[in-house]
Amino acid sequence: MKENILKAYKAWDAPTRIFHWVNFTTVILLIFMGLMMLFKKDMGITSLEAKITLKTIHVLIGYVFVLNLVVRIVWGFVGGRYSRWTNIFPAKGYVAELKSYLVSIKSGEPKQYVGHNPLGRLAVSVIMITLSVMAVTGLVRAGTDIYYPPFGSTFAAQIAAEGVDPATIKPYDKTGTDAVKAKELSAFKGPFGSVHIYTSYFLMFLIVLHVFVVARTEIKEGGGLVSAMFSGKKTLNREPEDL
Repeated sequence: MKENILKAYKAWDAPTRIFHWVNFTTVILLIFMGLMMLFKKDMGITSLEAKITLKTIHVLIGYVFVLNLVVRIVWGFVGGRYSRWTNIFPAKGYVAELKSYLVSIKSGEPKQYVGHNPLGRLAVSVIMITLSVMAVTGLVRAGTDIYYPPFGSTFAAQIAAEGVDPATIKPYDKTGTDAVKAKELSAFKGPFGSVHIYTSYFLMFLIVLHVFVVARTEIKEGGGLVSAMFSGKKTLNREPEDL
């Protein structure tokens, strides 16, 4: 039988904790700016300049979000033990581990983990995939809408009329563009916009679910999940399964 002791364990390294809070901040800001863009007319924002300004702010915040995500993806291969993808993404034996964890919850003595528990691993996997979809579709729309890097110059060159300098093409302005090519670009970017918007709705749902589950786990199982994202340490009262 495992000892019932109270002990602190090093869980999250500094880069992982920094990613978490930068990601949290940028996602909230991006959602706020995204909602402003969606409901700009209801708020009385009708000018083209204001529309471009909102989009530009959204994209600039998005760059921070994407850079932070890329760093986290790389860190998942070289970072601390519990930050690595090998200890997060479900792999061989995961289903059995998940079932065992769910049984332990029902028994009233849930298994404890220094890293993510099996449900947490699944949640993080879904969140990371969702964030990656948001990043890719967002970068494409940044390029097609306001011709920002990394794809903006390519898209501007694609729709520029013969003899027109692509650098002179302005957002939401048909001046200097080839009508046929501009229409093709519009058809191309449409699906990316739809995926971006609907994935953002799914992400909002995941955020609410994440907060609820973390709060429930903190109350029912302990471990200091929230404080661990500040201190890097979890305090457990039983020997962890993944020590």
